[in-house]
Amino acid sequence: MVGLVRSARTVLAGCLLPAVLTACAAQPGLVPVAAGTADTTAHAASRTTAPNMPATPALLSVHVVNHGWHTGLLLRAADVPAAAWPVLKADFPAATHFEVGWGDRAYYRAVNPGVWLGLKAVAWPTPGVLHVVAVSTTLERFIAATGISESIEISVSPAGMQRLLEHLRSSHELDDAGRAITLGPGLYGQSRFYASSEHFHLFKTCNVWVAKALQVAGISVTPVAAITASRLMAQLRPLAKVSP
Repeated sequence: MVGLVRSARTVLAGCLLPAVLTACAAQPGLVPVAAGTADTTAHAASRTTAPNMPATPALLSVHVVNHGWHTGLLLRAADVPAAAWPVLKADFPAATHFEVGWGDRAYYRAVNPGVWLGLKAVAWPTPGVLHVVAVSTTLERFIAATGISESIEISVSPAGMQRLLEHLRSSHELDDAGRAITLGPGLYGQSRFYASSEHFHLFKTCNVWVAKALQVAGISVTPVAAITASRLMAQLRPLAKVSP
């Protein structure tokens, strides 16, 4: 029951009304992938094509998780160097993974968001917020506990991961001392909200934001065609990493 409540709350994280207003209520058939196999294959050494050729860097993995109307990114903590995103490593030193989401600041954080907050979020640009969850259990247990309906693993090059982390870190709104602004505890588990310098609006939903981050990492995805979670996940399924 707790998982269902958490899932329902996350579904309302700034993405419901945009989906309704764009007439995309129907979700496609969900095709869950085995989250537990991801970690065992994400960092396997790449093979060389000839004895004298240097090995190419091993590919890393990013998971895109679907909460219903809302999507987010799951990153291995080991792939996030302290210098690449200092606030995360300082605030969640024991995390094995980070779930990163984004949305309208007022709607996402509201205990009981109403119609007015939803309409305000899509009517004109409003301040955004980052939501970061520290995962300290297995991905299977985390996915089950949070009600995630689908998880797609995408392969990313080391250079792509570096660009992705720089892009995510740059979303932080900073105080006068150059520090990320914390807005309080998040929705579930060990999590926090951080002020974002980006703005939410009808054509920049949480799903568009995730698609843009993947595009920066070198993934072939079209953010403008990812306003809803169903549209984003449909683009990603053909790109899903296949475990050997």
